Amino acid sequence: MEWTLHHVHAWDLSPQEAQRLQWRLRRYVREAPLNWEALRTVAGVDVGFPQPDTARAAVAVLSYPDLEPVDWAVAEIPTPMEYVPGLLSFRELPAVLKALEGLRVRPDVFLVDGQGIAHPRGLGIAAHLGVLLDWPTIGVAKSLLVGRPQGPLGETRGSTVPLVYRGRVVGMGVRTREKVKPVWVSIGHRVDLPGAVTLVLHTAVRYRLPEPIRAAHRLSKGMRL
Repeated sequence: MEWTLHHVHAWDLSPQEAQRLQWRLRRYVREAPLNWEALRTVAGVDVGFPQPDTARAAVAVLSYPDLEPVDWAVAEIPTPMEYVPGLLSFRELPAVLKALEGLRVRPDVFLVDGQGIAHPRGLGIAAHLGVLLDWPTIGVAKSLLVGRPQGPLGETRGSTVPLVYRGRVVGMGVRTREKVKPVWVSIGHRVDLPGAVTLVLHTAVRYRLPEPIRAAHRLSKGMRL
């Protein structure tokens, strides 16, 4: 499947060049409500590293709301950059874009294992992917990169707490399972935070992580759906 890329750029950048690019691209992040009436498919995106110099990206498309497998794709490419905190997208997105070419179904929204705008320069991997595709994306991270929760988080499923960075709400801590560590949800592109939180809770039906991300994680590890 072909995807039209916006704001195309090189990937073999120095850390300083990559940071400057993030500052520039963050201006294109757009907040908008999800079109729930048209929402039929949700994709999970995850990247594994079977070898230190190889990135294996996986995209799993599930139906919504029943969360049955619809499509999937995997791609392996040489890792373009060593890991640098805050520059994860430059290490992982080239493989993700390659995997997207193998899809037959265009998902309505992407749930990405990583940050959206809850990022030092407001452009984590979910936001970066969303801006490049001009497509709805949501960041679902397992740990904090920036910000401070504004108060305690309840232990029950569905409890939330705002995440604030530099005086701005950039995400939400979300308890997807009772007494289990939360996930940190943030806008990627063309979504709003309430809608992002709602979709994460709708798709995290059995485990801490949403089912589309869990499916992509299995694929990235060489397992079957």
